[in-house]
Amino acid sequence: MTAMTSRERVLAALSHTQPDRVPLDLGGTRNSTMVLEGYERVLRHFGLAGEPRMVERMMRVVAIDEEVLARLQIDTRAVFPGGATRGLAADLGPRRYRDMWGVERVQPDGSYYYDLVGSPLAGDIDLQTILRHPWPDPDDPGFTTGLADRVRWIKAHTSAASVLALPPAFVHISQYLRGFEDWFCDFVAAPKRLEALFDAILDVTMAIATRQLQTVGRDVDVVLTSDDLGSQNALLVSREHYLKFIKPRQQRFFRRIKDLTPAKVVFHSCGAVASIIDDLIEMGVDGLNPVQPQAGGMNPADLKRRYRGRMAFWGGTDSQNIVPRGSVADVQRMVERLIEDMGEGGGYIFSNCHNIQPDVPVGNVLAMFQHAREYVPSWAR
Repeated sequence: MTAMTSRERVLAALSHTQPDRVPLDLGGTRNSTMVLEGYERVLRHFGLAGEPRMVERMMRVVAIDEEVLARLQIDTRAVFPGGATRGLAADLGPRRYRDMWGVERVQPDGSYYYDLVGSPLAGDIDLQTILRHPWPDPDDPGFTTGLADRVRWIKAHTSAASVLALPPAFVHISQYLRGFEDWFCDFVAAPKRLEALFDAILDVTMAIATRQLQTVGRDVDVVLTSDDLGSQNALLVSREHYLKFIKPRQQRFFRRIKDLTPAKVVFHSCGAVASIIDDLIEMGVDGLNPVQPQAGGMNPADLKRRYRGRMAFWGGTDSQNIVPRGSVADVQRMVERLIEDMGEGGGYIFSNCHNIQPDVPVGNVLAMFQHAREYVPSWAR
């Protein structure tokens, strides 16, 4: 097969056409990059200096340097907003901050991550409290600063597929604002309050996404949005509640995206979300990330058999066991199995299942991408 550019490779895979090899992603999204401490070890391995740029403070994940991406022959490039947003965001101490929604987080001693400690809409609130909340301004220039420049740079200096990071729609944000216990209870005890919160958030995130897509939506190759809906074993809510409260709002969000860009649409949700894949297809989603293989119903081979030609999959590694604790040989066997099971006929992009954590050996990081790039599956021989 004739060699493809990285962009051609990614778009072929997302269009269910066989690429010349399985495309590789590292750092193309906020959910497929690396936690700071692990990434610093990769930089040292390559003899590179510099201060990594944090792209998500809660998870403490970084933008991957272009030199690392080039050496690993990664096929994606992230497009993240480059400006600071105002809203309620503030530093509250050395390891404590408030985000633009008013949610407070703290990094405990010995932890790599920030934990939720303050939900401004928790407790027995009424609808007016939701309406009066100081919501972020979608016209804040920080949401679009640097987007056009970044897309132009990717086109001028790489052959990679550009991946635009859109905001999550409403689920995650509502959980943080309300607090998880109140959020779950509201489905039964106060559904009108829950819907008012969902809609207030969705008004903001759709406006932000609209501005971002109006800026670069015609120029990027992939757009990704996220909202975790799965636990290890099942959806976070019942099917009935998903259909009543969540899916109609997802439809609005995805419809807005599809109206404003010809790019492929990828949805990120961790956990067991097999029961809503048909719904995502119905709503126009092209790809699902990250395919958490230990979650209920998320076996990669089974998903490929069921959804071949209808849904592309992005991820799929065993990040709970093999990636952090396996040998290089274990990692290589895992890569081979994934490509054998998922890669035939397109519809698959290789990346780690979620962000690479600090406990993953550098050798395993390098082996994942090198072997995925070089392995020739049985169906291609």
